Amino acid sequence: MTDVGISSIAGYLPRLRLSKKSVSQANAWLAPNLVGKGKGTRAMANWDEDSVTMSVEAIRRILGESDDRSHVDSLFFASTTMPFSDRLNSGIIRAALTLEEETQCIDVGSTLKSGTSALIQALDKVKSGNSKYSIVSAADKRKARAASPQELDFGDASVALSIDTDNLIAKYINSSSLSIDFIDHFRQPGEEFDYNWEERWIRDEGFLKIVPKAINDLFDKANIDGSKIDHFIIPSVFPRVDQMIAKKCGIDPDTVVGNMALTVGNTGSAHSLLMLASVLEKAKPGEKILVCSFGNGSDAILFETTDNIKNFKPLQTVENLIETGVEEHNYLKYLTFNDLVKWEKGMRGEQDRKTALTTLYRHNDAIMGLVGGKCSKTGTIQYPASPISVSPNSPDLNTQEPYKFAEKKAKILSWSADYLSFSINPPNHYGVVDFEGGGRIMIDFTDIEKGEIDSGMEVKMVFRVKIVDDIRSFTRYFWKAIPV
Repeated sequence: MTDVGISSIAGYLPRLRLSKKSVSQANAWLAPNLVGKGKGTRAMANWDEDSVTMSVEAIRRILGESDDRSHVDSLFFASTTMPFSDRLNSGIIRAALTLEEETQCIDVGSTLKSGTSALIQALDKVKSGNSKYSIVSAADKRKARAASPQELDFGDASVALSIDTDNLIAKYINSSSLSIDFIDHFRQPGEEFDYNWEERWIRDEGFLKIVPKAINDLFDKANIDGSKIDHFIIPSVFPRVDQMIAKKCGIDPDTVVGNMALTVGNTGSAHSLLMLASVLEKAKPGEKILVCSFGNGSDAILFETTDNIKNFKPLQTVENLIETGVEEHNYLKYLTFNDLVKWEKGMRGEQDRKTALTTLYRHNDAIMGLVGGKCSKTGTIQYPASPISVSPNSPDLNTQEPYKFAEKKAKILSWSADYLSFSINPPNHYGVVDFEGGGRIMIDFTDIEKGEIDSGMEVKMVFRVKIVDDIRSFTRYFWKAIPV
């Protein structure tokens, strides 16, 4: 039987880390009980990031710079915070990554174990032969009420895995899944925030009873016991719950993987897989990794690392992502970025941002995938592509071939920091970038503060939210540039 498993994995954390102390201090007059939670940081997405854009970034780190992505035949996207309730969110990701239209795209949501559930589906799909190369991505950007424990516990992140039969770094052994209508929290359609139940109930009747059952079911299937586990992954915001579950299942408590609560926060559907990424970056051959999740039941998945793990070198490790984060102490900025306060946008913010869906469809590759054109006669590269080439002294007709810009290196030609045009994070940075090999685009800059950019600086493209149409609740995406 052909082995199936993980051939690559990559995490993504937003640039900013919100100081929990700044949150607890700002709310101390109202909720002094939160002071004890005011230690460390949590990952904080920029205003133009959501679960889709973060997933795009994580997957790009797996796929690399190659223009040819025809080997990807299925894509699973897991999230409890999908931007659209009725639109294929994984289809947006496919378009941004310029995957083939034949790529099967599947959204998996409605539970915090959606990340591990999507992973099991992808593993089974490749194992059955119905897919040769599948990608799984999980991401969440969860909102929480101000002065709530969740505001401090949550974090924003994404992770992506490639499922294959070749060059495996971790072989899939077996899995077990439980679907139990245990309601620790819920959110109705149209609601922004979860309604959360009592913590002790969740801990004692949820985590400590449901997760061990899933683990023991898996151990029976795989014919092993807890003593064989080298790394045990179970995300939980409750102290020592992971240790208690380990003891219940005969797993050495020393194998429990740190949950990054003081650096990243709990990243929802992505968190089990983000912890898995951190383990695989340091693992040795022959180690058994138990990955669990909790949410309306539980998933338990067992992997064993292969000799290929010795050669696994991710573009950026989770540890490095944590270390390079920029600490943010402005609590009001966090509230503003997450649309949790009403603020004066001024007359320049009063524009109608309706998206012409016909135009979006006709120019989907250009807008979503940043695909321009290259003249087959002169080699001139341009964005956007057009029937008439911009080749000097050679305005040829219909000579353009698709040319992908997203993974190309670029430098800032000119820039402006504008306080007059509307921006959620002023000043509004935009300018012209020149691409290595040819091509020039007028584009927005993001993930920067005043004084952090200059002409000649190297930048890379990132897929972000361009505009949100508040009237029609439509999110428009495009590409932006960030300093390398």
